[in-house]
This record gives sequence, structure tokens and C-alpha cells, in this order.
Amino acid sequence: MTNLTDSFVSLGHWPSAGSFGFNTDILATNPINLSVVLGVLIFFGKGVLNDLLDNRKQRILSTIRNSEELRRGAIEQLEKARARLRKVEMEADEYRMNGYSEIEREKVNLINATSYSLEQLENYKNETLHFEQQRAINQVRQQVFQQALQGALGILNSCLNSELHFRTISANIGILGAMEEITD
Repeated sequence: MTNLTDSFVSLGHWPSAGSFGFNTDILATNPINLSVVLGVLIFFGKGVLNDLLDNRKQRILSTIRNSEELRRGAIEQLEKARARLRKVEMEADEYRMNGYSEIEREKVNLINATSYSLEQLENYKNETLHFEQQRAINQVRQQVFQQALQGALGILNSCLNSELHFRTISANIGILGAMEEITD
């Protein structure tokens, strides 16, 4: 095992072989190394880089297309919504106008119906007053007539004696008999 370790350790002590080795001059080796690395990267990485860039370009283009389609769809929906809003606003204005005119018609109808009802109530009141007046007048007439009749009967009873009473009855019977002969 010591041979193996010694061989690794001894690698660092090898003298450089004439054409291959490490150049420690940074200014001289850096542009060469960079151009070699860039050349290798461009030669071998060009296909991979082109594929990556193409994929990225396709994703960007599809995203743009999708965005454009979404924008067109949003614009169409916006136009539809605006048209619907205009339609709803016109319907609302129409309902508002119809509502106001309907309210005015109902108001006029209610006023007319109320005035007609008041007129009928006034007529009923007047008829009731007239009826009550006639009834009161008839009651007063009946009372006056009854009092007059009672007064007349009282006077007749006080003035009539039996002989006068007999003559009045005989005269009335005579009048009735004469009327009977005329009708025969």
C-alpha cells in the first residue's frame, strides 16, 4: 500500500515533459484556454443551446398566442356584457317610465274612485236625512192628528147628549139610505 501512496505523491514531483505541462503565466494562457473552451462549447453546445432557445421561443410564442386568444375572448365577453348592460338599462328606463305612468293612472283612478265614493256617501247621507225628516214630520202629524181627534172627541162627547146623538145617527142612516136608492 505504501507503493500506491508513494506513486500518487511522486506524481507531483515529475519533471515536465517538453511539450505538455502547466503554464503558470495567466496572461498568456487565459485567452487561449478561453478560446478553446468557447470553441468546444460552441461546437458541442450549439445544438443543445439552439434546442433550448427554440423551446423557449415556442413557449413564449404559445404564451403570446394564448394571451391573444384570452384577450380576444375577454374583449368579446366585455362587448357582450356592454350590450347586455345597454339592453338592461333600456329595459329599466322603459319599466321606470311605464311604472311612473302606471302610478299616475292608479293615482287618478284612486282619486276618481274616492271622489265617487264620497259622492255616494253624501247622497246616502242626504237621503237618510230626508227620510228621517219625513219620518219626524209624519210622527208629528200623527201626534197632532191624534191630539186633534182626541180633542174633537172630547168636545163631541161633552156637547152631545143622547137625543143629539140619536138624531145624528138617524140623519146618517137617512143619508146612507138615500145613497142606496140612488145606486139601485
